[in-house]
Amino acid sequence: MSSLAKNYKRRNLSFNKGKGSFLFTKRGIKYLDFVQGIAVNSLGHANPNLVKAINKQSKKLWHVSNSFIIPEGEELAKKLTNKTFADAVIFQNSGTEATEAAIKVARRYFYSLGKQKKNRILCIKNSFHGRTIAAINASGSKKMVEGFGPKVGGFDHFKFGNHKELKRKITSKTAAIMIEPIMGEGGIKVVPSWCLKELRKICNQKKILLILDEVQCGIGRSGKFFSYEYANIKPDIVPIAKGIGGGFPIGAVLMTKKVSKAMVPGTHGSTFGGNPLAMSVGNAVMDEIFKKGFLSKVKSNSKYFISELNKIKNKFPNIIKEIRGTGLILGMQLHHDQTKFIQSLMKNKLLTIRAAENVIRILPPLNVNKNEINIALKIINKVCEGYKNNE
Repeated sequence: MSSLAKNYKRRNLSFNKGKGSFLFTKRGIKYLDFVQGIAVNSLGHANPNLVKAINKQSKKLWHVSNSFIIPEGEELAKKLTNKTFADAVIFQNSGTEATEAAIKVARRYFYSLGKQKKNRILCIKNSFHGRTIAAINASGSKKMVEGFGPKVGGFDHFKFGNHKELKRKITSKTAAIMIEPIMGEGGIKVVPSWCLKELRKICNQKKILLILDEVQCGIGRSGKFFSYEYANIKPDIVPIAKGIGGGFPIGAVLMTKKVSKAMVPGTHGSTFGGNPLAMSVGNAVMDEIFKKGFLSKVKSNSKYFISELNKIKNKFPNIIKEIRGTGLILGMQLHHDQTKFIQSLMKNKLLTIRAAENVIRILPPLNVNKNEINIALKIINKVCEGYKNNE
């Protein structure tokens, strides 16, 4: 009997080795992994460049306190600011810590201006920003906060796509709007570019901050380094994690110079955030993603994958309702509960994961090749055939 708590409903399956897009059980059974740790292993399993980076750093220095300058962190922060809107970075260990830090930065910014009561964050109802107490309250999901009272104040919510409600919910106490440009757990729902442009415009007009949570959809996952780039806007704060570490725990909050000025010594800290081992891996991930042609390959593979998935959808319209997503953060919405379909995919050696609204999330590594995509398509088609025959 396992000594682990039962807070996860684990599948009766484990692996002892991974390579690229594949995982292997102890018996050598091979699975095509289109979960990749939920968009974490951006470069697949056991990527040789990441292995080299972590091995090299592990022989030198693993951890020092943030009381000292950490050159590897300085290097990664510079790469991030050179490639993005940001002027400053605070490193964390995870996505939920990054969103927590983003909330703190927004509130501290207005506090530094003498506007202590301007501290509320406006979010999409039933969104996902992590599992800490503040993050689950930011989600506005009754299911996520159940049993974890009392309610943490400071958050307001509007329904996805309801722009009238969004505008109505902005008050003199609103400090920021925080959304995911592509909602992952929420069902791979893409916020349109025109909507992101409008959000930026509203934030400018109301003199509030725009926080774009790119924890799951960032770091090349959409075909651009950040998914909001399709809208050609600049946010004020962006929390990141998952893909930046390629499987190693790294989180960060990126911010403009304007808001970063409020984060003076003592306002935020992290024991492990920004340690040399993590930073060495993050630097290697950045080097790979910004190699010439890498992101354009993500886009071309995405175009092919989405096109072929839509062909399967059109072939089985009573099974698949909609294909969602951008880049390699994709969703397949079914007409009925997705549990059995995911199990059937797994029996056929394709690993996927669920999201809200009966959506199956498809998250291959960013360096997936066309042959591996074709294997997945063949399995999805086969499972749909099985469902059709059992109707």
